[in-house]
Amino acid sequence: MPSLVASPPRELQHLNMDTENKKRGKYRGGNLKSRLQCRSSQAANTEGLCFEEMSQWSHSLEGLLSSKYGMQIFQAFLKSEFSDENIEFWLVCEDYKKIKSSFRMSSRAKKIYKRYIQVEAPREINIDHKTRDVIRRNIKAPTTVCFDEAQRIVFGLMERDSYPRFLRSDKYRALMDTTSESVKM
Repeated sequence: MPSLVASPPRELQHLNMDTENKKRGKYRGGNLKSRLQCRSSQAANTEGLCFEEMSQWSHSLEGLLSSKYGMQIFQAFLKSEFSDENIEFWLVCEDYKKIKSSFRMSSRAKKIYKRYIQVEAPREINIDHKTRDVIRRNIKAPTTVCFDEAQRIVFGLMERDSYPRFLRSDKYRALMDTTSESVKM
């Protein structure tokens, strides 16, 4: 279903978010048996999705985020609900952790702070005042972990709120029905 797959938002391009690298990186794990079954059953599925992979999405948010298509469909779902700032922030933090240059890290930390953390930020995430203050102090001498607490909070929010809504959504159920029908054929 091409309408469910979203490309990265234009406003993330200035932050050099490379979701393809993330998908190939440490979060790409998952169940090897399930991935091998997907490859063997892909002839029945022209979209590149298979029932086995999609059924893994319901096991955990980590499983959903480790899937190329799962990530894209989850992002599209959140965007349709006008609540995609959390996944956007989480992905930007994942990319931020890969920065090696201290100059680039400092510049990126300030951009992330202005876009997601500061009060009244354009894509402000829901974190407590104490965490916001710690990050404000941390970005004066940024490290790869200066956004970890906010990222943990945001992941928890998605896990408790957005992820269960996604699993109950008509989009996810229709996609599961479509792929399970192609497996039956």
